[in-house]
Amino acid sequence: MASMLPRAAPRALRFAAPSAVRASARPQLSFHPATPVFRRYLSTPAEQPRLRLGSVAPNFKAKTTHGDIEFHDFLGNSWAILFSHPADFTPVCTTELGAFAKLKDEFDRRGVKMIGLSANDLGSHDQWVNDINEVANTSVQFPIIADADRKVAFLYDMVSQDDLDKLAKEGGIAFTIRAVFIIDPSKKIRLTMLYPASTGRNTAEVLRVVDALQLADKKGVATPINWTAGEDVIVPVPVSTEEARKKFGDVREVKPYLRFTNVSK
Repeated sequence: MASMLPRAAPRALRFAAPSAVRASARPQLSFHPATPVFRRYLSTPAEQPRLRLGSVAPNFKAKTTHGDIEFHDFLGNSWAILFSHPADFTPVCTTELGAFAKLKDEFDRRGVKMIGLSANDLGSHDQWVNDINEVANTSVQFPIIADADRKVAFLYDMVSQDDLDKLAKEGGIAFTIRAVFIIDPSKKIRLTMLYPASTGRNTAEVLRVVDALQLADKKGVATPINWTAGEDVIVPVPVSTEEARKKFGDVREVKPYLRFTNVSK
């Protein structure tokens, strides 16, 4: 885990006055005295929000690499994915953002907006984007939220229990976990994925579940294990086989409760 995150400053340096802190050539979270998280104690909400599937994604205002936004205005009437990162200039995050950037056309075809988040300020983000573009040979065209004060991270419960326990006992900083929120045009959270800092995400899985959610909404079907676009889907249990054949045509019954059809033909 330690190799995935910036090293914390030594205790004496961490709590020194800003004038005594020597800034590094490249912005790093632990050595950036201007960020609010550099304080000895970081206030946390008394109770973490409950972001259930089907609940409205919380609104917020934030600075991003594309300017100031209000999240609900940014979403508009589109599908969207919000994905978070522990810090700028960290190796796993760099590979992830490069991969998402390369799939922009795929997300565009599905009407999905992308927006990232990392727990650093805008100056750090801008320099990091240059690294991402160079390493992945791509161009990051979606906004990245600056969340140095962890406002959005706490609002969306993107913090591990270990870090919350540590904050309660020692203060300091909390690293943002790797979270993915898929949000529909009504601004409801439809799917979440949570990863520890050491584990990179799978962009193909994010695309796959977007396809599954959109198909379910459009056709009123369910998708089986490992389903990918174009494969057979499942007729929901409340729909009778007779009704399904009228609606979908060919229906293959394996069990009375397990019926398959194909809606891509």
